[in-house]
Amino acid sequence: MVSNLGEAAVAVLTTAPPLEKVRLTRAFAAAWRDGALSPAVTVTPPDRPARPERPELKLPRDMPKRGRGGSAQNRVALLHALAHIELNAIDLAWDLVCRFASAGLPKGFTDDWVRVADDEARHFVMLEERLNALGASYGDLPAHDGLWQAATETAHDVAARLAVVPMVLEARGLDVTPDTVRRLRDFGDQESADLLQTIHDEEIDHVAAGRRWFVHLCAQRGAEPVALWQELVGRHFRGGLKRPFNVPSRERAGFGPEYYEPITPLPEQPAPRQGTTKQAAVDRQHETR
Repeated sequence: MVSNLGEAAVAVLTTAPPLEKVRLTRAFAAAWRDGALSPAVTVTPPDRPARPERPELKLPRDMPKRGRGGSAQNRVALLHALAHIELNAIDLAWDLVCRFASAGLPKGFTDDWVRVADDEARHFVMLEERLNALGASYGDLPAHDGLWQAATETAHDVAARLAVVPMVLEARGLDVTPDTVRRLRDFGDQESADLLQTIHDEEIDHVAAGRRWFVHLCAQRGAEPVALWQELVGRHFRGGLKRPFNVPSRERAGFGPEYYEPITPLPEQPAPRQGTTKQAAVDRQHETR
């Protein structure tokens, strides 16, 4: 019998079937909101969450390339990849709740991340139902096994976890989703586009929660938030930040460009042709048409 939020988190993390993981998440989130669960006691979460037999998990480099076209096959591959991200996001939120229960953070911290876990569970169901409508389901395609790396890399420090998971990985979702939504609308898939727009809008709150509690921790530690975020990202996030940024959505989350612009390489510019500067500019203009 689960009596506190730490036990609830571990129960979710050690549950493999995706829909059962979702069911437990939603039930525990409701119980927490209703005051039926006591705060988390210090517990040891598993090093890795339980995973179902399907999908087959591969290294990122071994994953097949997804096409950008509007075929049903390509859209299924896209939605399947997003469902896999949301399933991992459920576990990332619960791991945050129980792993750092002894960090001395206010109840509002727990409230936020239980709510995030509940959102991610709902997002997974939305994507699974859309896959079902397209004749597919989660597990039909391989998925990459690199998503838990961020949790492992930041298991020692709640500030590092917040810096990397909501403020890099979820913020990247804000960057790429609008273009995906536009492409889906162009392909005539309004249902999938609307679904992704809903997820995007709700993920803004997740990034905002990450930034808010990161700033709170910085105040506790006497650290400057921008400088510490840049330091932690440089130390714990592999691959580097990527442009373009969805600045409006990031700013709605309170996550301004002073954080990420200084540590993100500028896009490579084509080398100028021989000749005058004016001529080189004209040549580049023609190349972009």
